[in-house]
Amino acid sequence: MAADEFSPGVAAPKPRLLQQVRDAIRRKHYSPRTEESYVHWIRRFVHFHGKRHPREIGEAGVTAFLNHLARDRRVAAATQNQALSALLFLYREAMGQPLAWLEGVDRAKRPARTPTVLTRTEVTRILEQLAGPRWIMAGLLYGAGLRLRECLKLRVKDVDFGYGQIIVRDGKGARDRVTMLPAAVIEPLQQHLVRVRLLHDRDLAAGYGGVELPTALAVKYPRAARDWGWKFVFPSYKLSVDKATGEIRRHHVYENYLIRAVKQAARAAGITKHVSCHTLRHSFATHLLEGGYDIRTVQELLGHQSVETTMIYTHVMNKGGRGVRSPLDRAEERRLPGGVA
Repeated sequence: MAADEFSPGVAAPKPRLLQQVRDAIRRKHYSPRTEESYVHWIRRFVHFHGKRHPREIGEAGVTAFLNHLARDRRVAAATQNQALSALLFLYREAMGQPLAWLEGVDRAKRPARTPTVLTRTEVTRILEQLAGPRWIMAGLLYGAGLRLRECLKLRVKDVDFGYGQIIVRDGKGARDRVTMLPAAVIEPLQQHLVRVRLLHDRDLAAGYGGVELPTALAVKYPRAARDWGWKFVFPSYKLSVDKATGEIRRHHVYENYLIRAVKQAARAAGITKHVSCHTLRHSFATHLLEGGYDIRTVQELLGHQSVETTMIYTHVMNKGGRGVRSPLDRAEERRLPGGVA
């Protein structure tokens, strides 16, 4: 009997380094975005050291690479932290050689930036420039505090019209949460889902109709991929081929579908602030706090792990300079000439 990979004494070939990394990431159920990010930084790390194997590089080499990013490349603090996380994962999870505490690393400084917030009037002007699904998506970012990726990944079954709420699955930090479903969005969203259902029925009739499922649900519930409830609320207008399985199915719309629309809407509305999709979420939090809602409630709606993260919005509320009143305004009230007390 010919020997094969299962015969005693015959070892299966060891996967290449990056494949080991990918396998470890998938065992941990990290997102595809995290996988691509980690692989990217590990490649840069290996090329920085002349394509030597990480086993030969060690802690000193990791320190040198991180210092290079901070000193020479002048990357942002979040970028350097991302690279560090990728390398820690490489040594700990993929290679089984966890690094000790890294000494001598020049950490990029994280600037204390204040988020851009729109006034209610500015939000209205932006939304007036949008229509159809883009208006609904922007309405959910501002009206429910969704992140862009949370909106894109929203499934039909997680929109609860009866209770007026949205269940956000697998949000940032792999946490679920419940947030509000704005009343202004309900009717347009229901009409939108009627059209999406027709598209789904046509896909099924054509032999398609499958959708990507999280983790191992496709194995546990093999028919769920074709169920209406699992469909994306905002599906792509075209079918695509899944790289892993080769299956033809309909994914959600790409990020640029809304990113470009919001930027164009801000320009058309004559708003000079730097506006992004996340600006709508910042505005959601700030306007709730201005309306007198408890900061803990806002924290839960946003899905922040720490209330300190939410507290940054108390510094950008519509009070100016943390609620301090300008002496010029007080002088004008007293009608003194030239504003001099």
